[in-house]
Amino acid sequence: MFESAQAAVAQLCWLYEGWVPKEQVLTTNLWSAELSKLVANAFLAQRVSSINSISALCEHTGADVSEVSRAIGMDSRIGSKFLNASVGFGGSCFQKDILNLVYICESMGLDEVAAYWQQVIDMNDYQKLRFAQKIIRTMFNTVAGKKITLFGFAFKKDTGDTRETASVYVAKHLLTERAKIHIYDPQVTEEQIRRDFIEYDAIPHGCDFDDLITVEKDPYEAAKNAHGIAILTEWDEFKTYDYNKIYDSMSKPAFLYDGRSIVDVDKINEIGFQTYAIGKPSKESIEMNNYNW
Repeated sequence: MFESAQAAVAQLCWLYEGWVPKEQVLTTNLWSAELSKLVANAFLAQRVSSINSISALCEHTGADVSEVSRAIGMDSRIGSKFLNASVGFGGSCFQKDILNLVYICESMGLDEVAAYWQQVIDMNDYQKLRFAQKIIRTMFNTVAGKKITLFGFAFKKDTGDTRETASVYVAKHLLTERAKIHIYDPQVTEEQIRRDFIEYDAIPHGCDFDDLITVEKDPYEAAKNAHGIAILTEWDEFKTYDYNKIYDSMSKPAFLYDGRSIVDVDKINEIGFQTYAIGKPSKESIEMNNYNW
């Protein structure tokens, strides 16, 4: 049995060495291989949740999370990758692999270890909820009947993948408060968006998709008469829009919520928007900070 297993390993290594340098082909025992895959994604997700937790602190203290990220990223022990604060991570891998890791820990009786990794997921859920609550709170504590436009539905740019997208969770929280949601994404189809709202149970009971949600084909049409815009995917085209034109077409006061840190907040504010961005200091925190000093 052992000899045949070793022969299988050697054959597999030979195959990989056709396009991977020999010194980079690793061989491990079964559990090490399994955990290496799960832990790699868990560590990346942990970095995202860590900087997102700091984004909440930045908003209250007057710090700027992008400045904090840049500063700590210059430390060679930390590095700059996966330190961009956002409305939360999505995709098929991070959450699934962390939950697998949590399950293994719990099955081994390692409850404290399981709780540690579960907190990465909990922080990600908190970030999405916090973003939705920011929208509600700044729009005078009610979004009932108000048109809120979501720019982006894919979980990241340059893909039509919507698995575990933050957009559907933010929309779910807003729909609970009876907002009218309009969605524009350059790649995600209306059929996929409809499936996601059903799969994630994001439509309030007793309501239909068409009662509360409209999928738009044009971003300017999506923004017309909106009370607020929430940027939830970091599509490059969102940086190039004519926000003066968008502002003129919206209800006033016009709100913009940047969940991906892709717009210049100062320039957007000069147009007339009331702007809120993940990890950016709010007017209240700046005034309080100046007062304390």
